[in-house]
Amino acid sequence: RKRSVARVRAPRRTAPQRADRETRPVRILFVEDNKLVADAIRDTLEFEGWRVESCPDGGAALRKVEGDDHFDLILLDENLPGLSGLELTHRARGLQHRQGTPIIIISATNCQTAARDAGANAFLKKPQDILALVPTISQLLDLKATV
Repeated sequence: RKRSVARVRAPRRTAPQRADRETRPVRILFVEDNKLVADAIRDTLEFEGWRVESCPDGGAALRKVEGDDHFDLILLDENLPGLSGLELTHRARGLQHRQGTPIIIISATNCQTAARDAGANAFLKKPQDILALVPTISQLLDLKATV
């Protein structure tokens, strides 16, 4: 009895970002000046398995954003000492290596339109939208991986 052998080619991955994410943990730059809020959100993000680098103010965050460290996502408060989250977002979007990095602004003030105008991909209002943080990050990371 003769046996047939069929060769099947699996489709090649066309999303290098997704392949990178499978071999290294997601890195998030998180900027929040309120220590209590920062600790709670950082714990939540780390529970998801994401690596978090925290900055307490806009100036420190700007140095990170302008540097060469890789971040899969930037999460920042709008009301920061030194440099606002809106200004930080605007400056990040002016940098070639940050143009495709998803940015989420979280704020107790209603600045959703200004956040979008500055270049943020998403806006969450504190405290009511905090439960949407993990799903929002996941969605933005999945969108980035398919581009």
